[in-house]
Amino acid sequence: MNDEHIDKLQQSFGILGESDRIKEIVETIDQVARTDITILICGESGTGKEVIANAIYRHSLRKHQPFVKVNCGAIPAGILESELFGHVKGSFTGATDDRKGYFETANHGTIFLDEIGEMPLATQVKLLRVLELGEFLPVGGSEARRVDVRVITATNKDLTVEIERENFRKDLYYRIKTITLTLPPLRKHPEDIPLMVQKFAIDFANHNAIAFKGFSPTALNILRDYTWPGNTRELKNFVESMIVLQKGEVITSSMIEKRLLGERRSMPSPHLPMKINKSLDQAERELIIQQIMMLRQELHEIHEAVTTNQSSVKYDTRRHELELSPTRLTGQPVLVGQGAHHTQIEEKDFEEQENAEIISNDIINQESLGKVTLAEVEKELIQRTLKKFNNRKRQAANALQISERTLYRKINEYGLDESR
Repeated sequence: MNDEHIDKLQQSFGILGESDRIKEIVETIDQVARTDITILICGESGTGKEVIANAIYRHSLRKHQPFVKVNCGAIPAGILESELFGHVKGSFTGATDDRKGYFETANHGTIFLDEIGEMPLATQVKLLRVLELGEFLPVGGSEARRVDVRVITATNKDLTVEIERENFRKDLYYRIKTITLTLPPLRKHPEDIPLMVQKFAIDFANHNAIAFKGFSPTALNILRDYTWPGNTRELKNFVESMIVLQKGEVITSSMIEKRLLGERRSMPSPHLPMKINKSLDQAERELIIQQIMMLRQELHEIHEAVTTNQSSVKYDTRRHELELSPTRLTGQPVLVGQGAHHTQIEEKDFEEQENAEIISNDIINQESLGKVTLAEVEKELIQRTLKKFNNRKRQAANALQISERTLYRKINEYGLDESR
């Protein structure tokens, strides 16, 4: 399948992403959507399982027939069976009339059973009968009714674990997993985050008629490096909240850090003993990132206390170059960076420096800081991880939770080839 065809499908499905994982999912949808095969969509909460179900339906041969969505976890267990399969008059107190269930409503169309792992065992038996025989008994009924329905299911649970705990039927599991689509969490394809941020921001700003000037490059980098435990749903809500809070302003790295750090500081102290379900590598990486973000926030707060006539150093995160401010030292142009060109740096508001951080030499004790930059910390982290895995790039990339492509780019950028 060529890239142009995949891109057209993505646009029609509303699926965002340029990573290989997203492209593979779109290609699979194209292959299975036009059949009546049962599909199981797996993934953490917030990864977009309903978006994938919608895409399968719209690309199927039943797209002109009903599409019924049911959240099994949101319906009380005692009435879920009646909601799915209907009931006859007098079958229970309050059943004053016959009522069709969701399956009968979706006849000749598609039904999407979200959070199927929450379905009670008794209801699972009836679902299995529908999948195998195409018939069911309404609650209180004695005559079987037939339906022709395509079934798509989704769960954020590991159903194999639920089978071991006797919370899910093994025969039903094998029946619904004919085709399984596993959606990656956002931290597994961070290269797609900038595209998602821009899409969410533009759509929200246009829908609510809010002025939006965009995100700075360093702000997008911070969003890309964050782990997003709530996945795409959390990212979308965060972007929308930032647009509301920062109306008409360019959203900078300091704004992002302040909000993210504020949310982290409201969590339990990391020094308290707690049970975590993360690997040692992941925990170490998140701790380092947290400390870097806290350090950058503290440096920003120090800068706000610096008067405008004090000398300063500007750190450019894209070029990793230090530029002395000539207007504050001698008022004369000086050589900047590696090129032999002259430049005059104008004084600007700190918040409008898109990807620069200003640090005062007179206020900060350079010896106590160890002259450590964000780039040096990142380089050291990559070096240690590569050494730990004996330069095995794939394992190192998984431990760092970045793509191999990003890891190779960082290795070239910092000169970390094996010969060195």
